[in-house]
Amino acid sequence: MDPSLVSEFSSSKWWQALNPAIYLVSVLPGVAVWLLSPSIIDLTALVWATLAVVLLQHSVNLLNDVKDWQLGADTHKFDSWVRIHGGGEAHAFWHGVISGVMGATLGLITLAVNDRLWIVSFALPLVLLGMLYNAGNKPLSYTPWGEWVTGICYGPGVFGGLWFVSGQPVSGIAVAGMLAFAAFSTALLFSHQPPQIETDRSAGKLSFAVRHGAVTTYKTAYFLYCVSLILVGCVLWWSGHSHGASLWSAILFSVGSAVVLLWIGRMGPNPKRIMLSAALIYLISGLAH
Repeated sequence: MDPSLVSEFSSSKWWQALNPAIYLVSVLPGVAVWLLSPSIIDLTALVWATLAVVLLQHSVNLLNDVKDWQLGADTHKFDSWVRIHGGGEAHAFWHGVISGVMGATLGLITLAVNDRLWIVSFALPLVLLGMLYNAGNKPLSYTPWGEWVTGICYGPGVFGGLWFVSGQPVSGIAVAGMLAFAAFSTALLFSHQPPQIETDRSAGKLSFAVRHGAVTTYKTAYFLYCVSLILVGCVLWWSGHSHGASLWSAILFSVGSAVVLLWIGRMGPNPKRIMLSAALIYLISGLAH
C-alpha cells in the first residue's frame, strides 16, 4: 500500500462512497415501468424487485472499486470503497458479496412469491455478464466491451426484468424502454470517464474515453442521454393517445426534457447533472401520471 494514502483513509466518509444519487440509475427504470405500462401493474412486486436491483448495483460498485484498486486504476479515488474500509480489499470485497447475495435472494423471493420464476432464465445470463464486468485479471470493464455490458445489463437486464416482474408482456413499449435505459446507463458511464483518463490508461483500462478522448466521450454521453429521453417521451405520447394515459405526463416529460437537454448542452454532461436532471423529469411526470 502507498504510505501517502494511509493518512487519507480517516478523512473518507462512507456516505461519500455510497453516493446515494448514483442508485437512481437502478430506481428510474422501475419508475419508467410504472409510467410506461399500458395496463395495471403489480406495484408491490415492482418495488421489491427494484430494491433487489439497487442491492445488486451496490455489490457491483463495491467489487468494481476493489478490482480498480487491485489493478491500480483508483488508488487515488477519494470515495473508493476500499479507502472507506481502511485500505482493506478483503473487507470491501465481502461487503460487495454480501450485498449481492442479499439482492439475489430478495429478487428470487419476489419472483417466487409472484409465481414469476421463469424470469430467472432471462435475468441469470445478464447477472452473470454483470459479474464478468469485474471478474479476473482482465475484467470486461477493462476492455472495449465494458460499455456494451453496461448498456445490456441496464437496458434488457434491469428495465426488461422489472417490466416482466410487474406483469407486463413483451411489446414495442418494452423494447423502447430497454433501448432507452441502455442509452441512459451508457451515457452516465461515459460522463464519468473523462476525469479518469490518465489513471485508467496507466492501469491498462481501455475505456471509451481512453480510446476516443474526453471531447468525443462527452459528446457521445450527451447524444445517448438525448436518445434516452426522446424514446421515453415518444412512448408516453403514444400511450397517452392509445391507452388513455395522462397526456400531462407526456407534455411535462417533453418540456422537462427539452429544458434539461438545452441546459446540459450548455454546461456539459457529468454524472450528477445527468442523474439528478433525469430524476427531476421522471418525478414531475410521475406526479402528473
